[in-house]
Amino acid sequence: MGLRDYCFDGKRKLELKELPAGAWEEGLSKKDKARCIADTQKNLACIASLQDKLYAAGKEGIVVILQAMDAAGKDSTIKHVMRGVNPQGVDVVSFKQPTSEELRHDYLWRAHRALPERGKIAIFNRSYYEDVLVVRVHRMQKGYAMAQRCVDVPDKAFFEKRYKQIRDFEEYLYENSYRVVKIFLNVSRDKQKQRFLERIDIPEKNWKFSESDLKERAHWDEYMEAYEKAVNETATGHSPWYVIPADQKWYARFLVSQVVREVLEQADPEYPELPEERQKDLAACKELLEKES
Repeated sequence: MGLRDYCFDGKRKLELKELPAGAWEEGLSKKDKARCIADTQKNLACIASLQDKLYAAGKEGIVVILQAMDAAGKDSTIKHVMRGVNPQGVDVVSFKQPTSEELRHDYLWRAHRALPERGKIAIFNRSYYEDVLVVRVHRMQKGYAMAQRCVDVPDKAFFEKRYKQIRDFEEYLYENSYRVVKIFLNVSRDKQKQRFLERIDIPEKNWKFSESDLKERAHWDEYMEAYEKAVNETATGHSPWYVIPADQKWYARFLVSQVVREVLEQADPEYPELPEERQKDLAACKELLEKES
């Protein structure tokens, strides 16, 4: 399978049970692993070059959204795929449980505040999609401090409105020179269990584990249904979803690096061309420097 097989742009429906969660399920070999690791390095070099041009041009902003179940590898994916880029041109934003201030605003407010300047890349570690994932699984909207007309509606109607709002928001961003690409790191339940046990058994990883992770794991099937619905309702040509197998981190990193490289190539940034007067100024400065003893 290639990257296109994991891309959902609204033209076909996602059925998670039909997609592999790991490289070995695809029949990849150790030779394929070595090739993917080498190609990841090539992608990272290309990302660094394109990001430099994006930052210099300052015409488009890029938002990369990472969503996943716990222990799918979001943090390590960000660390590995974005190394080597100019840190001045990248913002990493983690969307944790909303603060009291955030809850007093609409659910897209904190995302809007976190948008990058044009010319920069923002990596959203989780995002406004939590409001159609964890909120849906736990029916949290029933406790929102909102007018009854907003929350006293059937769950289906409530979330249908949210999907539409998200589609409209992402279309608004695209029409204002932002590209949004969304990635779901698709880890299997067995692999999550293995990684949870590692976090418990290895002292250096203890800090990563929380008892609440097990509480969310108990809702696995509900989360899979929520992810499937979110992808199918919000995938579009300008803001696609990529459902990336995440059981083997080297493979997930390779595919995510491909996604980031592709969105930068689609933006096709170029270094700004200076006006003629500015070029004359530079030539004059060069002449002065060369005349120095």
